[in-house]
Amino acid sequence: MSHANRVSYFEHHVFFCCNQRSKDENCCNNFGASKIRDYAKSRIKALNLSGPSKVRINMAGCLDRCAEGPVLVIYPEGTWYTYIDEHDIDEIIREHLLEGRIVKRLAL
Repeated sequence: MSHANRVSYFEHHVFFCCNQRSKDENCCNNFGASKIRDYAKSRIKALNLSGPSKVRINMAGCLDRCAEGPVLVIYPEGTWYTYIDEHDIDEIIREHLLEGRIVKRLAL
């Protein structure tokens, strides 16, 4: 099978920037990114959305958008979001991952 014909292993692969810079520099982890990533992972599991052909939540190092942080990116679409709290993550899960609609108010 050629590379172009392969199907993605996950329907959606979500990367949360959890980079930690020095105390005086902007970084996503200064805004609780690791905690929010853990919340997203638990919500996806509770909704039975995790696993092959479904959704994968991952931690990433620096995604180089610290000034806009905290950030996450969803592939294969390449959609970038910022967020504040669990309510924003619930909206991203509901609208983007379940319904296929971009959450415009959080999109970067």
